[in-house]
Parts: sequence; structure tokens; C-alpha cells
Amino acid sequence: MKILKVQALRGPNIWSVQRKKLIQMRLDLEEMEQFPTNKIEGFQERLEAMFPTMIEHRCSEGVRGGFFMRIERGTWMGHVIEHIALEIQTLAGMETGFGRTRETKTPGVYNVVFSYTEENVGMFAAESSVRIAEALIAGTDYDLETDIQKMKEIRERVRLGPSTGSIVEEAVSRDIPWIRLGTNSLVQLGYGVNQMRFQATITCKTSNIAVDIACNKEETKRMLDMASIPVASGSICVDEEDLELTIKKIGYPIVIKPLDGNHGKGASINVVTWEDAVEGLAHAKKYSRRVIVEKFITGFDFRVLVIDNKLVAAAKRVPAHVVGDGKKTIQELIDITNLDPKRGYGHENVLTEITVDRDTTDLLAKMNYTLETIPNNGETVYLKSTANLSTGGTSVDVTDMMHPENIFLAERISRVIGLDVCGIDIMAENLTQPLKENGGVILEVNAAPGFRMHLAPSEGLPRNVAAPVIDMLYPPGKPSRIPIIAVTGTNGKTTTTRLLAHIVKNNGYKVGFTTSDGIYIQNHMLEKGDTTGPISAEYILKDPTVEFAVLETARGGILRSGLGFNRCDIALITNIREDHLGLNDIDTLDDLARVKGVVVRSVKKDGWAILNADDEYCMKIANDLSCNIAYFSMDEDTPLVKKLSKEGKIVAVYENGYITVKKGDWKIRIEKALHIPLTLGGKAKFMIQNVLAATLASYLYGFKTDDISLSLQTFIPSVAQTPGRMNIFEFKRFKVMIDFAHNPAGYLAIEDLLSNMEATRKIGIIAGVGDRRDEDIRDCAEIAGRMFDHIIIRQEKHLRGRTEQEIIDLILTGIQKANRPVTYEIIPKEIEAIKHAINIADDGTFITALSDVVTNAIGIVQEYLDKENEENLS
Repeated sequence: MKILKVQALRGPNIWSVQRKKLIQMRLDLEEMEQFPTNKIEGFQERLEAMFPTMIEHRCSEGVRGGFFMRIERGTWMGHVIEHIALEIQTLAGMETGFGRTRETKTPGVYNVVFSYTEENVGMFAAESSVRIAEALIAGTDYDLETDIQKMKEIRERVRLGPSTGSIVEEAVSRDIPWIRLGTNSLVQLGYGVNQMRFQATITCKTSNIAVDIACNKEETKRMLDMASIPVASGSICVDEEDLELTIKKIGYPIVIKPLDGNHGKGASINVVTWEDAVEGLAHAKKYSRRVIVEKFITGFDFRVLVIDNKLVAAAKRVPAHVVGDGKKTIQELIDITNLDPKRGYGHENVLTEITVDRDTTDLLAKMNYTLETIPNNGETVYLKSTANLSTGGTSVDVTDMMHPENIFLAERISRVIGLDVCGIDIMAENLTQPLKENGGVILEVNAAPGFRMHLAPSEGLPRNVAAPVIDMLYPPGKPSRIPIIAVTGTNGKTTTTRLLAHIVKNNGYKVGFTTSDGIYIQNHMLEKGDTTGPISAEYILKDPTVEFAVLETARGGILRSGLGFNRCDIALITNIREDHLGLNDIDTLDDLARVKGVVVRSVKKDGWAILNADDEYCMKIANDLSCNIAYFSMDEDTPLVKKLSKEGKIVAVYENGYITVKKGDWKIRIEKALHIPLTLGGKAKFMIQNVLAATLASYLYGFKTDDISLSLQTFIPSVAQTPGRMNIFEFKRFKVMIDFAHNPAGYLAIEDLLSNMEATRKIGIIAGVGDRRDEDIRDCAEIAGRMFDHIIIRQEKHLRGRTEQEIIDLILTGIQKANRPVTYEIIPKEIEAIKHAINIADDGTFITALSDVVTNAIGIVQEYLDKENEENLS
């Protein structure tokens, strides 16, 4: 078997709009296509032995053990690999259960699709599942545990931490979108101007000054002490001389810890001898040049969490430990403790496995113990000097036991330091008494406190401490999203997107939009190129200045990665025509409709899908939608439009020369096509369709008809507003038009336009694209043969696996099918072709350059026009 391609789908996609995180693997079964599972001796037995837990896979049978039933009857290896990929993720602690396996048009080649929780793990699972299947087929041993451990390690390396993850989960539960910014814990909640950011538990509202204070333990102690808040006595040391002076001042026992440390690294507690103090100083200085030395306070370690100056949780933290039974060694007790299902690798479970390190051996040495020591029955042996959960500690929720005075104290501390999310470490016998009565002190104030101990304590009530963070960032009434209009289809996407962006901008919004020629915010191009995929959409949604997004959404990005947004307010499909068929398993118009349909299926339930009522494939999609649907049509008198109107549907129509919105029997005339420059006085029928779609989307969003009308009148087809879309350059003796038409439907639209254009001679410059079907290249050439008197064939780019002559031959065959006395010549380079066309133009000639690289063509023509204007001025 051979893996041909593996890709991650991160948004709504052709397999599922709801399940946005899928791996799609294109797999060639090769000779295994002839061997379903019931023809492979011993395969089922080996599979069940390796994966007994697959008994829970119900598969299409819908019953426990359903997948094993399919194996027994015989199923293909792609299906098996799908289930293996899901199961090994579950065994690695990432349970996920959606999968699909479908054969492509190529016999033996399958798309194996399965869900994932962490993308890198899913990609690894794809390759691992094929290796495992091959071992099961061959009956050879396979080290499954190594793969499982590898997936756990990948997960810990790339996943969001428990604190960050909890905030994201709370946001998702409130329908707030999120984007991970990079590979660390920096996360954006919301879109555009309504975004908020946080990293770990530091938010965009967190004071920079407050973080600096909290990170400076000396400054923190000083400020708390000045505010009459109890702190442990001590001072900062940099050498043994400082250490000696401090010990003389505060006496033993002491605590030594790095001034700039975290997670308890470099700390030594309950130090009672000079030798241990010197060693502790050296250990702490590995992490920080300056070291804090404090009086060791007996009691319990408590962590109090204050968010937005309100106490939300408190926990007693217990360092990693074991309890002796008089029989087992400390190492054996550690091993048994780590078998607890609550413990896991890294952050995969509520608790972390206990590991043995220098801190552990030092603590044991102070007791004259080793890992081979057998503690007495009931004896507690502490293995870490700090109570961090990340080092194997446990936590007990004590929120409801806090004395009101301690609550007041904690909330006051958060204001004194100035932190919006504040973790306060307290050493005291308990929190049920005021600290001033039981001698408790504040040890530290943390600017990025971990949430895990509160989210899932070992004992006591779990606290949803992420909720108050979201309450703070998004108080009631504050929006998190911005309006999104998504535009897809075969032809007209870019012009419709640009027109919509123009209307939105004229209504006072800062608009961000993506097109096939670049990413724009307002009218500023920020990125050049074909930017119609999910990365470009995310670019707009991440920009903090954008108030409204209009996103051209092409098929390529949907197939590669899914959509770049999980939901939109309005989506429209301009049309579905033959283009790019035969690529990426999209062979028919039904296949193409399935891809384009992803966009309208992502519309929110009370949003609007806008469909072309004159396109049968658009109308098929209407049957699969759960949102509101509106339609546009060039003819209000078709049976379908009459039926839709009778049903009270909203339909935009072109009637009596007007762009009109119909609501049942009511008509709202927006503007006359004659007054809309984009339609060239009503001559460009395909542009009227684009205007209908954009007008309807604007109307449904809620823009006033007068504002829509004004925007339609002020949107001029030009290099500035519609580059490469019907750009007409008027020379003194002739005209040149540049357009991006590149498929039969686009050529037909140009043919219709040219039939209304007066010209003494019509010259066309055309080319073929190598990855199109033969019939598409021939059809375009045949249409060119009908609409032009003279054709210049240029073929320097986009060969894509074909020879230049092969494409030219297809073009010539198409021109001959037009059965007209059309002349042609071949000039390979586009620049030379355009220059030649201009040089041979007579009075009244109309030149049409159907260019796939519009910027080059525009530049050449503009240069000639500028030169002519300069000559006229002189």
C-alpha cells in the first residue's frame, strides 16, 4: 500500500460541516485491492488480539462489535486503516470517533478520512495506521506501545495547556470563535475588532506593570508588606555572605528559591543547617542570579485564585508523596501510585505521574532514605519540596471553607498588585481562620496561575474557573464575532466580492475582503496573489481593525483545508459551471456542487444562503440547507421564479431593465441597470447576475435600498476596482478589453457581451490551461472562433504536464469547429501577443485579451495608452 497524500482539514469541509477537524489520506491499496479482510488468513484474529477494545466500534452495523462483523464478512483495507487510526488515538488518550472511507474514480485508490483532536497526532496516526495494517496482513510483530507513547509526546508538545484549553472550551460553549496564534499558548477569541487575546492565563487586559511586579518576588513582598498584608520575613541573596547575614537575621528553618523561578524549580524548603543552605543557594542560582531566602513557615500550601478582583477558587496543595505499608519500597510505592487512572503523561489526566529527580533524592537523603527504603505502615513520605501538580502533587478544593476575612484579603491583594487573573500562594494551618490569627503568610503572587488544580481537584468540588475569565473578556452584550459574507461559485466570485465590499464600506464599516488577486482592508491591498483560501480568510478575521468581512471562497482551499471560518451570516453561490473538472476527485458538476455547497451549509441558522435560481446545480443544493434561502434570477417569468414568489420567497430579479427585489408579490426596485456602470448600460448580462447577487446579500443584511443604489452607481469597472474583470481601455482609434475569463461559461459571457459591441473587427488573444480537460480547452476555442474575426494564440505558461503544441492543437481543433472564416496566428509570449494586436488594430477594432495573469496584460496596455495620451498632449 502507498500513501499518496495526507492533509488536515481544519474547518467545514466536503466530508462534514460540523466536524471541522479531519485528516484526509489518499491511499493506494495497490495489490491489497484484491484482498478484502476475509481473504487474508488469520487477519481478524491478529486484529482482535492487537485491538481488543475495537469491540466498541459499532461501524455501520450500529451494534457493539459491528466493525468485527464487517471484518469477518470482508471489507477493504482502507476501511480497516480508518478504524485503526481512530483507535490508536483513543489509546493515546485522545478519543475521537468520526470516520469515512470512499473509493475514488481511480480503482484501488481511496480517501480515508478520520477525526483528530491534535493535528500533528492525527497526521502521525495516518502513517502509523498503514504500518500497523501492513504488519497485521503479514503477520509480523509490531511495537504498538512505541507509537502510542510517540503520539502522547507529540500531543504534549503541541497541545494547549489545561489552563488555556479550559478557557477555549468555555469560549466554544458560549459560541465564541477562537484562533490559535502560532504554536504556543497565544490564543485569539472572537474576530476582527471584537477579538480578545490571552496566553496561558494572562489576558489582553492584564496590566504589564502588574506582571512585572508579580514576577519580582522582592517587589511583591515589599508592596504587600506596605499594605499590611502578612508575608514571610527574609531577603534577597546573591552569595554566601548575604545568605549568612539573612540567616542570622531570621533564623532557621528557611526556604531558598530563585527570585525569577516558577513551577517550584530550584527551591529548597525546611533548610536547617549551614551546609544545606549553601547547597540550596547553589541549586537556586542555576535558575536565577538572585535568590530569595525566607523564614520557613509550617502549615499547608494553599493556592487562592482571584479573577477580575473576585475570589473564584481555593485549593490546598499537597506535594507528591507516597504512604508506606511496611512492605514495599518507596520506588514500588511510586510505581503503584502512577498506576492510578487519574494520573497520566504530562497534562493528559487530572494528575501527573510522579517522576524521580534531584529534588526527590535530596528530600529522601535528608531523611536518610533511598528509593529502596521500606517506609513504616501509614508513614507519609514526601517526594517533592513544592506542591505543583506538574510535579505529581495533588489538590483539595477548600473554596467554601475560606473565612470571609481571608476572601477580603485575597481580593485586596489582586488590586494591590493590579492583576486581573491572580494566583496567591498562602502558607497557613488553614483558611477557615483569618491569617492574622493562625500566623499564615502570603508566599507569592502569580501572574499566570495554573487552573488545573481547580478544574479537577483530587478531592472536593471542581470549579469552572474559566467561566469568570470569559465573563471578564466578554461581559453580557459584548459581541465576539463580526459579520461575514462568503462568496463562492465558478464565475463572478471576485467581482461580486468587490462589489459587496464597496457596498459595505459605503455603509460605514471598515471592511476586509479576500479575492483571487489579493487581500484587502478597506481599499488597501495587503497581500498580492490568489487569496481565496482559509489562510487568507483567517488573515482578515485576525485583523483587529476589521469590522466586516467579505470573503471570496474558492474550491481549492475548501478541498485542501476546509473553510477558514466555522460560520457565516450570508453565503452566496454565483453559479456552478464546468471548470477545473477532473482534478482532486472533482469530476462532475455534481461533485463541484458538493464542494461549493460547503460554503452555504456553513451559514448560521438564522442567516441567509443566496442561490442562482437559473442554475440547476445551485437549486439542488437548496434541498440540503437548514438556514433561510433567497434566490436571484435573470427572468421573473420562469416557472421556478413564479413558484418561489408564490411561496413568499425573496428573489432578486432583472425585470424591465431594473435590479429588483421581490418579496412574494411585492417589488422593490433598487436601481436601473442603465445607471449601474458595472453592467455597461445593461449590455453585460453576466455582470447583471453579479449585481443581483450582491444587491440581494446587501438587502438581506439590512442595508437601506437607497444606500445600495448609490453604491451600485459608484462602483466603476476599472483596473482600480475590478482588475482583470472587463477592464476596457479606450484608445483614439480602437478599444482593448482585458478579462479573466478562463472557462467555457466565462467565454460564453464574453461572447454575449461582444455581440452587443459595435466594432469593425474583433481580435481575441487566448490561451489554454494544461490541467483542464480536453473538451474544456476545445469548447473555449470554439466559442472564441464564433466571437472573434482574428485570434492570436499565445501559450507560454500553465502547461501543467502538457506540451505547448498539445494545447495549441486542441485550441485549433476548437476554432475549426466554429465553422467560421476566422484567421489566427500563434505568438507564444503574452506581451508580444498584446503588442502585436495593438499594432495591427484598425479604426474601430475591439481587442479582447482573455488573460490568466491580468497584471501583466494591464501593465502593457496601460503603457501604450499613456504613451498615446502623452503624444496627444504634446
